[in-house]
Amino acid sequence: MTDLQTSLMAVGGIIVVAVVSYNKWQEYKEKKAVDRAFSDAPETPGGAVDGARAEPTFGMPGADQDADAAPYASALAGAADAAYPDSPDAANGGAVADAYQPAASSDVPKKELPVDALVDCVIPLALGSNLRGEKIIGPIQSLRHVGNKPVNFVGQREDGSWEAIQHGVTYAALLAGIQLANRSSALNEIEFSELVMRLRQVADELDAEPDVPNMTSVMQSARALHQFVGLYDAQLGVNLKANGAAWSIATLLSALERQGFDVRPDGRLVMSDGEGGNLFSLSTNVTLAAESTTRLTLLLDVPCVAPERDGFGAMIACARSLSHRLDGLVVDDTDQPLSEAGLAEIGEQVQTFYHDMQAADIPAGSVRALRLFS
Repeated sequence: MTDLQTSLMAVGGIIVVAVVSYNKWQEYKEKKAVDRAFSDAPETPGGAVDGARAEPTFGMPGADQDADAAPYASALAGAADAAYPDSPDAANGGAVADAYQPAASSDVPKKELPVDALVDCVIPLALGSNLRGEKIIGPIQSLRHVGNKPVNFVGQREDGSWEAIQHGVTYAALLAGIQLANRSSALNEIEFSELVMRLRQVADELDAEPDVPNMTSVMQSARALHQFVGLYDAQLGVNLKANGAAWSIATLLSALERQGFDVRPDGRLVMSDGEGGNLFSLSTNVTLAAESTTRLTLLLDVPCVAPERDGFGAMIACARSLSHRLDGLVVDDTDQPLSEAGLAEIGEQVQTFYHDMQAADIPAGSVRALRLFS
């Protein structure tokens, strides 16, 4: 081995040790900062709610499961408020801490923001100097999703208010938020690590310093929120069965359009709520190439429709109307006719379901619910 090779190996060893030491120091600094933030926050219980997913049927969460929603909500709210005291919710009058007192929170108007301490992992970014929105928008465009989890940013104006980043506005601080869970999965360690890596790249472009929370705490919150989503992921379906001959698809589509259904480009049939949202959908239970069907299924995505829309009542009324128009029978999944008493009982269960979602400060049909149940 030559002297040159020996020297190069020595220099390489020094660089490796320096890099490892720097990374360890960075981890220690971040851990201490987050530990201080979470030191007074209650731990989110890992098994606060039953993770059993509600199948597309008339079954709703049982009473014992409903009772578990409140402890989850309170724990996550407390953790979010303690960890992110300067978050948009805190800036809007401490809404996160108060959100789980429905009587009080219902009187407090809240501006909807794309970063929400209840459903997002929120990461503050301290700016080296105030920045105009146009300087921020370019770098953050490269970080809009990690996996199937959306990433959003908000900025703090000079008057202290928070908003989505806009051109022509000067911001003193930023918050990044990645959604903790959706219907398909909770945020996992790989996604969180990718977020941190890419966020640091954005931060470097903005001369900003991200205050990254402890991964373990984030994973606990993500799993708890995903359990909540699984518990309240309920879909209710009613079926319309042909009494005689099968219905021609061409004739059927014409009748459904007269009934008020919109035929979407992908073939889905939906009943609009009149304000850009959907009340319920309809399936012909056959492929687009089929010529006829003997069965229709109307489906209500319960957590995605606000109670005041009365999606369940509208769906049942539509099914009855179609049964007269098409000579069909309204039945359940086992082809048993649905009685008035049975439908009334299901209607009461739906109202209980809505009450429990409201108690968790994730009202059915709200922006939070639509984000989580996507």
